[in-house]
Order: sequence, then C-alpha cells, then structure tokens
Amino acid sequence: MEIEQFVAQSEGEWRSMRSSHSLAFQQFEEVLSQIKINILSLENKEVSDILQSNPNQKHKAISPFKIDWESESDWERKDSSPIASGSSIQIPIPCSKKDGIMLRSVGYIEPIKAISTYKFLSDGTLQLSTKYEQVIAEERIWFIADHVRCRSSILRAKQSNAVLQTSYASEVRKLKS
Repeated sequence: MEIEQFVAQSEGEWRSMRSSHSLAFQQFEEVLSQIKINILSLENKEVSDILQSNPNQKHKAISPFKIDWESESDWERKDSSPIASGSSIQIPIPCSKKDGIMLRSVGYIEPIKAISTYKFLSDGTLQLSTKYEQVIAEERIWFIADHVRCRSSILRAKQSNAVLQTSYASEVRKLKS
C-alpha cells in the first residue's frame, strides 16, 4: 500500500469504538467517536500555511487530509462536557513508496503541531510514530474490509520507555443511502 491509496480509502465518515487502558492511572476507558476524513487540495490555505512553516522538507507533499472528530467517553469528569471534539490537518510527505513523514496541525497526544514518521508494513498496515516532549505515540491503522478499519496505539514515556497507555479501536464507515 502507498499513502495516496491509504488516504483515499480512509476518506468518509466513520463510527469508532475505542477501548483504552491507562496503566498510569489503572483506568479503563471506553470512547465512542464520530470521525470525518476529507481529502484537501495542496492549494488549501491551511495546508499551504503548514507547509510554509516546515520549509526544510526535501520531498513533495501529497494527499493532505483533514480529520474532524467528536467523541464521548465514559471516563469524563462529572463537571466537564461529555463530548470532546477537534480537528487536525495531516500532510503526508513520502520519502519512498513505503515511508515518509506526516505533518500534523495538531498532534494525537498533545494539542501542538507535530511531525510523525510513517511506514507501511508488508500487510498494508500504516505505522505512525510521533515524539512529543514527554511521550512517544506509536499508532497502527489497518483495513480488514473496505468499510472497516482497526487502530491500535501505545503511549510510552520518552525517558524510561515505560508503557503508559494502550488502546484499540474498530472503525466502521457510514455508508450513504
């Protein structure tokens, strides 16, 4: 699989069910999410702004996309909103057909700009790795059918490499009637 095919296959609206285990807090969390993935043009203003803020890239960006989500967790504090939402623009920059970097307007773990490395495993699984200030996020996303994909993630402490959190999600594409 190559990144253009992966992004095209991911476009659409998804319903996600995720289970997370926080080893640090000894908590189990269940999250239901609505996810929308839209392919963007390289001429999109937000995409060009991100590319201009990362001028040292040697390779050409392709297949930028935006992820919007709304999620509901059973672990939310009683005084907080039960629904969390956000969005992130992601811009793949391939170094070869099987690997590259992903510029992210907002990271998966910390709400800051992030740069992930990605590679495709021999079975078509996309593996992403992002180093933040305190943690490293490792994600894997793979399709088990045209309209069903799975996602797993591991958060590790940057200094000790200790596993802080694990999660698994199954995502089903909403089909248009």
